[in-house]
Amino acid sequence: MSPSPVSSNPILRRTLIWSALSMVILAVVAGTVGFLVGGGEGLVSGLLGVVLAMLFLGITGLSILIANRWFGDPLYVQLFFAIVLGGWLLKLGLFVVVMIVLSGQPWIHPMVFFLSIVAGVIVSLAIDVLVLTKMRLPNVSDASLPTEAPEDRAPGVQLPPVVPEDRAPGRHHIVPEKPVDEDPAAPGRS
Repeated sequence: MSPSPVSSNPILRRTLIWSALSMVILAVVAGTVGFLVGGGEGLVSGLLGVVLAMLFLGITGLSILIANRWFGDPLYVQLFFAIVLGGWLLKLGLFVVVMIVLSGQPWIHPMVFFLSIVAGVIVSLAIDVLVLTKMRLPNVSDASLPTEAPEDRAPGVQLPPVVPEDRAPGRHHIVPEKPVDEDPAAPGRS
């Protein structure tokens, strides 16, 4: 595991923290509305719906944060996708099991349960949008640009600041012509 952080980690952490805080507030609201609508069954249904929404939506962010701990490892990509896909499969399996167990239970108010899950998902999506629009993440992240190393230059060689036209790219094969004297009877000629 590499100690170098991934630039998306602060975004994921902030999203999880804001989601947890909003889900506490939403649980109070859903519990109160559920109690007013369906008594004790509505209260339990509202709280359970919000808790399940928080659990299912938090698994993905948490699995990405856990997978990012292996950033820099040669097997990082494989580990990342294995952990995130494992989180999704866990979420799917948990959802199916919870829905089978809770279906037809006399102490569940179906409409309050459903609406509290929907409210939890909407709040979580709104938080994701807010956090992502407020965070500053560079267009190219986790990349380092190459630098010029001293061994890249030959000792004592100074490159000209401007490349002369005869040495411009694509003109290396052109041999400059020798100047031709126009007077054939010039001294030094035979």
